[in-house]
Amino acid sequence: MTSQVTLPLWAFLLILLFAAVTFASHFLFPSVRWFFRRRMEKAVKRLNARLERPIQPFKLLRRQDMIQRLVYDPEITQAIVDHAKVEGVREDVAFERARRYAREIVPSFSAWAYFSFAIRAARFLSTALYRVRMVHQDAGLADVDPEATVVFVMNHRSNMDYVLVTYLAADRSALSYAVGEWARVWPLSRLIRAMGAYFIRRKSRNDLYRKVLAKYVQQATGAGVTQAVFPEGGLSLDGSVAAPKVGILKYILEGAATAQRDVVFVPVALNYDRVLEDTILLRAQVQGDRKFRARISVVFLAILRQLWLRITGKFHKFGYAAVSFGKPLTLREVELGHSNPDVLSETIMSRIADAVPVLPVPLIAYLLLTKGSMARDQLEIAFGDAMKSLEGAQVHLPRNNRDYAVEFGLRNLLERRIVVETDDVLSIPAEKAQLAQFYANSIKHLL
Repeated sequence: MTSQVTLPLWAFLLILLFAAVTFASHFLFPSVRWFFRRRMEKAVKRLNARLERPIQPFKLLRRQDMIQRLVYDPEITQAIVDHAKVEGVREDVAFERARRYAREIVPSFSAWAYFSFAIRAARFLSTALYRVRMVHQDAGLADVDPEATVVFVMNHRSNMDYVLVTYLAADRSALSYAVGEWARVWPLSRLIRAMGAYFIRRKSRNDLYRKVLAKYVQQATGAGVTQAVFPEGGLSLDGSVAAPKVGILKYILEGAATAQRDVVFVPVALNYDRVLEDTILLRAQVQGDRKFRARISVVFLAILRQLWLRITGKFHKFGYAAVSFGKPLTLREVELGHSNPDVLSETIMSRIADAVPVLPVPLIAYLLLTKGSMARDQLEIAFGDAMKSLEGAQVHLPRNNRDYAVEFGLRNLLERRIVVETDDVLSIPAEKAQLAQFYANSIKHLL
């Protein structure tokens, strides 16, 4: 027992390494994790004190725990059995598919990433590119039940929608977005998942996948997680408010019914003087598909161009980006007459459409398209007449001055050659008519 054992140096170092790893994994790492966990819990407690709607405990669960909770739900278990029978595979194979779907969907929310990085980045990007304005906020928002699940339901004009609403809702709560497959690109996917977004396959017809997605949305809704969804299902290709899709809203209703929790749908309408992806969206519409082929080289060159304009002092912001919060719709109202998900989605989209902000560029584009070429003084008169007909709509008039609004909108359109001025007459060239219509479509339903 006391005899010496001689070991090669490499073997001794290997033993020391294994001992160090064992010590760290059993004693050091758990203590460190506990220490940081406690600090995070205190930070979240302080954060919740200033938020209008505190972060729900469900959102703070470890991602692995949420995945386990999801795949072992009795309804998912039955869906796995049914899937195995239909597909003719073993149940353990079907279970692994369900687990893979859960990993794909479930976010890994980080309060630090959301409030320390995402909010600041959203504020910087929004105010660097646009003049951001909150045009209207319905008084009913102040009366929302603190225990209710709030769902922000938005029209989808641009990928800037995520950024803009995250910035403007920073003092309300941490939003959980339903994000399409475009964002499932590393490392972007890691960042988006850390901000609480969950990924969805919009065109999936797989019953097991849809069941897993539905159950996650139902669990989040039942736990009171504040969500943000785009009922149109994707970006508007022609600029107008598109017909709604039922999927996510149906899952939310089912989750509310199961948990006996009230749900408040808050319509959020967005509009822009310039949509960053306008030409890409129009190209997709012409091609008849939703495959947006925006190469990274094109994005990189666009960023370099904007940096150069800033350095040379020639950069102008892309006009106004406006947000309007419409009249909330509570689950009690749904139960009184809108229990059908199709009727509910139509009602919500109607409220969103009514709340769409009217901005200078869309209104001028609409006037020149419908009334034809005109001089500046004629445009100012037509603009004033349109403002009268828009009484009751959410109109943003810069500086509360009609002439300035016309001049501001024209400058943006002239710079992009959407409008040209020849012999003091303003007109839209034929090759730019589709682009002008894209902006006019955003408010044509109001006129």
